[in-house]
Amino acid sequence: MSSTSAITASDADRELKAKHRSMWASGDYPTLAADLIWSLGPRLVAAAGVHDGDRVLDIAAGSGNAAIPAAERGAAVVASDLAPELFAVGRRNATEAGVSLEWREADAEDLPFEDAAFDAAISCVGIMFAPHHETAASELLRVVRPGGRIGLLSWTPEGFIGRMFGVMKPFAPPLPEGATPAPRWGDEAHVRALLGDEVDDVVAVRETVAITRFASGAEFRDYFKSHYGPTIAVYRRIADDADAVRALDDALAALGDEQLAGDASRTLEWEYLLVTATRR
Repeated sequence: MSSTSAITASDADRELKAKHRSMWASGDYPTLAADLIWSLGPRLVAAAGVHDGDRVLDIAAGSGNAAIPAAERGAAVVASDLAPELFAVGRRNATEAGVSLEWREADAEDLPFEDAAFDAAISCVGIMFAPHHETAASELLRVVRPGGRIGLLSWTPEGFIGRMFGVMKPFAPPLPEGATPAPRWGDEAHVRALLGDEVDDVVAVRETVAITRFASGAEFRDYFKSHYGPTIAVYRRIADDADAVRALDDALAALGDEQLAGDASRTLEWEYLLVTATRR
């Protein structure tokens, strides 16, 4: 095995990654993460068994909702992401938390790190959005030392966010050749196949995070239209088609209302798959 990744990107792949970077830099993902899912970072870090003295890589770290809790446990953390535009908020959050991290622009499918460089690699609803799952999984495995730990938290296909992507699919461009839908990382069989015989002690559990911010499906929809890169990108694609915009507006609001209507506390339960494993 070579000391660093030797993946050579095609022009089409570079164009795809540029689109992904632009998508995640649009809107305000750091605020969304802080408002809605910040608790998932500490949950993942605890499950992965991160402790003092570990060298930890957070893949697709965004603004650090897993990287910062890992640093608070005394780990030496590298927070990597394809969209470094997210790092400014992350650095402020880390400073407020009193911890220091390394922030590194990096493609999950071509990580700029040595083989076996980390005691643990984690990703909180991040690596799942790398389009080529097998390549991303291979890179994840490559940078973790034998006996090191892996922790992955991903939205499930059947859960609320997975269903949201299903609602947006008819309005989104087709996936590029060789790409896999992001919510497949929330399917246990798919993740086990990706990690294969490179890991031991695989544990996979489905859990939910309770979202109480939204009083209606329309409020949920409008928040995602202004904050969440993938939703923003779909709306930009159909901006000149008023009928399509109206149809997507109605579908997203209906998705939120469907779950809110069945809960007197007006809570959205967003399901995720949490996978931990040990590098063989």
